[in-house]
Amino acid sequence: MEIINNGVKTSDNCGYSRVDKWDDEKTAKLAEHYKSILEIIGEDPTREGLLDTPVRVAKAVQFLTNGYNIDPRDILRTALFKEDYKQMVIVKDIELYSLCEHHMIPFYGKAHVAYIPNEHITGLSKIARVVEAYARRLQVQERLTMQIRDCIQETLNPMGVAVVIEASHMCMQMRGVQKQNSSTTTSAFTGAFLRDTKTREEFIHLINSKLS
Repeated sequence: MEIINNGVKTSDNCGYSRVDKWDDEKTAKLAEHYKSILEIIGEDPTREGLLDTPVRVAKAVQFLTNGYNIDPRDILRTALFKEDYKQMVIVKDIELYSLCEHHMIPFYGKAHVAYIPNEHITGLSKIARVVEAYARRLQVQERLTMQIRDCIQETLNPMGVAVVIEASHMCMQMRGVQKQNSSTTTSAFTGAFLRDTKTREEFIHLINSKLS
């Protein structure tokens, strides 16, 4: 069953539900531009297969860039707890999907995030949500890595933060140099991870290990 009401689509199938939200005014404006793009590249936007494409793309691009409407620091603050734990907390293999700001072509991969608490911890799912909030913007991998690091450092004030992102860029795979097996790794550290080689090495070891 699918219900559409004021720009909100809810689908329910066998107990699964999803809610997509979009702005009607933005959708209409974007759809007009995408219709023009279809014409410019030589397509016929009035043919059956493309009739609804401008609207579909307009809604999709709003979803893919909805990070602009989210303050990642607020995500962490909603689950901030006082806890006397001072060992490393790692959330690894966080899937991420983003759009390269140079060509608006996707890049995708995994983020590994760690922090050493200093009186406060946050909900583990909030770390993944911070990654997604920044990824759902036009990005470069280097800036994305630093934004995640800085958000956690500034909001939680931990003794250190470590972020590593491994990603494949479709702008390299399907255009340009066309190297399908290439990947890019970026890292950013603060505090103990920056000062202490053993702490940093422990983090690198743990994100590369498969614990049974």
